[in-house]
Amino acid sequence: MDNTKAETGARVEISISEQRLRLRSPAGLVLEYAISTAKNGAGEQFGSECTPRGRHIIRAKIGAGLPEGAVFVGRRFTGEIYTPELGAQFPNRDWILSRICWLSGLEPGKNRLGDVDTMRRFIYIHGTPDTEPMGIAMSHGCIRMRNQDLVELFAHVAPGDLVIIE
Repeated sequence: MDNTKAETGARVEISISEQRLRLRSPAGLVLEYAISTAKNGAGEQFGSECTPRGRHIIRAKIGAGLPEGAVFVGRRFTGEIYTPELGAQFPNRDWILSRICWLSGLEPGKNRLGDVDTMRRFIYIHGTPDTEPMGIAMSHGCIRMRNQDLVELFAHVAPGDLVIIE
């Protein structure tokens, strides 16, 4: 099965060193955002809380049509919309907001299968509270984005689109 076929022709490039996400089409750069990758750095091992490197695809998109700030737990909308008050009520929650692009690795032994499987590690591109800094590695392994930026990106990508994390 060839999972490298991009559905929209879009390619997402994530630079861990620059803390930037770039969306490219065959015509060139479409969008660019500041992001936040893992506080623990780059790595593929299960339980490491690191951001996995290499070639991935967007396996699933979750949250289409929900309001910006929609709260997800276990990839399910809780019915809550994030507010600073809700954040204060649950200060230790790793907030997953607005949309989820769930990633799946394409490189067996590197980011697919066994103890290095990106999808089984639940690595996403997802929204986070606006109080969280961008441009600084602070996540638990996922790629965090501003909610407004993620909603915009979500509209331009499809399951099967290539994601390269370097």
